[in-house]
Amino acid sequence: MKNKWMKMSVAAVMAGLSFGAGIAEAAGVLTIGRREDSTTFDPIKTAQNIDFWVFSNVYDVLIRVDKSGKELEPGLAESWTVSEDGLTYTFKLRDAKFSDGSPITADDAAYSLLRIRDDEGSLWSDSYQVIDTATQGEDARTLVVKLKTLSAPFLASLAMPGASILSKAGLESMGADAYAETPIASGAFTLKEWRRGDRVILEKNPNFWEASRVSLDGVEWISVPDDNTRMLNVQAGQLDAALFVPFSRVAELKKDPELVVTQDTSTREDHLLINHEHGPLAKKEVREALDMAIDKQAIVDTVTFGLGEVANSYIPKGALYHDDNALQRPYDPEKAKQMLADAGAADLTLNYVVNAGNEVDEQIAVLLQQQLAKAGVTANLQKVDPSQSWDMLIAGDYDLSVMYWTYDVIDPDQKTTFVLGHDSNMNYMTRYQNEKVKELVADARIEMDPAKREAMYMEIQKTAKSDVHWIDLYYSPFINVTRKNVQNFYQNPLGRFFLEDTVKN
Repeated sequence: MKNKWMKMSVAAVMAGLSFGAGIAEAAGVLTIGRREDSTTFDPIKTAQNIDFWVFSNVYDVLIRVDKSGKELEPGLAESWTVSEDGLTYTFKLRDAKFSDGSPITADDAAYSLLRIRDDEGSLWSDSYQVIDTATQGEDARTLVVKLKTLSAPFLASLAMPGASILSKAGLESMGADAYAETPIASGAFTLKEWRRGDRVILEKNPNFWEASRVSLDGVEWISVPDDNTRMLNVQAGQLDAALFVPFSRVAELKKDPELVVTQDTSTREDHLLINHEHGPLAKKEVREALDMAIDKQAIVDTVTFGLGEVANSYIPKGALYHDDNALQRPYDPEKAKQMLADAGAADLTLNYVVNAGNEVDEQIAVLLQQQLAKAGVTANLQKVDPSQSWDMLIAGDYDLSVMYWTYDVIDPDQKTTFVLGHDSNMNYMTRYQNEKVKELVADARIEMDPAKREAMYMEIQKTAKSDVHWIDLYYSPFINVTRKNVQNFYQNPLGRFFLEDTVKN
């Protein structure tokens, strides 16, 4: 959704570094190497990519996002209608079952939606407060949801993994903690075993409504935190696939005839957060100067080896309402230096928080430090464990920090609200404040005319860019690698893996 910050245990690190040779898996079991371990299987209690990407094949949702990442399609709800006033949504659920064989009913769906809205542990409550009531309709396969107000992004929000459909009976009998350890699946795979700090073992769910579509017998998500080790394991045949291929390794891996490197379009954007409450950074002119002092193309060329693309908006290229003509300030360190002097911020010194151990983050930090120096800005790099950086952002204990975000829904409202539209998270910890933008974000949420709504988002992007709410750096694809005997290993722009279509020969 957002930048996803991962807490990595020593056990996880050691598991990755000591990942042994000679691991043999059944022909139908796909092994995937990833940096981090899962954190939970309770969909409402995480905002981590690493969890959501697994949830998408363990749980199902009422409405899905298609492979293009741009359209909604039926999931557990095979169809739906909307009342004339736009406030009542009626969903017809398909004949589907949970992994324990019990039917998936409107009661389960209603329970899941009200839980994400009301549970005190929900990280997504704000996004679902628009729901007034969710109840069973005329029969067990009819769900009726009434909204408090019009909501343009409502259907898109139902496709978010956090809104996965859970078993009401299972949760009530097991309790949330137990359910999060041994969930009852509604998706293509069930959780067989979770070896903390090592791997998540999934097996095919025979009761999945699309079970005939699934060819894999199972999937193992294996934690291999070290990028180099993870790539070596795929090359050696100890893993079938690996995520997060370093930009620096793409060309080399493409030369290996036994491997296939995929570069799938993503909604990822890397950006430089700025703490607007820290001294001179409160001045728009100072933030503008910092933007002009950064050579984004050099970052793309040097750090991403040309695989990325300079970003011009917080809404990623290709996504709904992206402004292709958004403002891009020219790289001009001399003018930036003069602007800083005129703003009374000459010889500015800033604290730049860096996620230690992340090859790309550290490379960007060194480049930005050098570039800012040309404008007379001293950036002191403070390398911290990734588990600390989020807390530092919350506390405001930083001036600059590079983070990233990937969409969880196809509608721009979620990210826009999080980074520009409300105060509860200090607008992604930047402390950015613009009442006009806040009003536009709220108005766009209830504007049902697509043309009018698009105009609002163009204005939001224009104003936020003018204010330098943060500094856009680059967009980049999802880069993964598989052995050549793996087919249809695909990740859509929101990050969902369609493992129900993956084949291992």
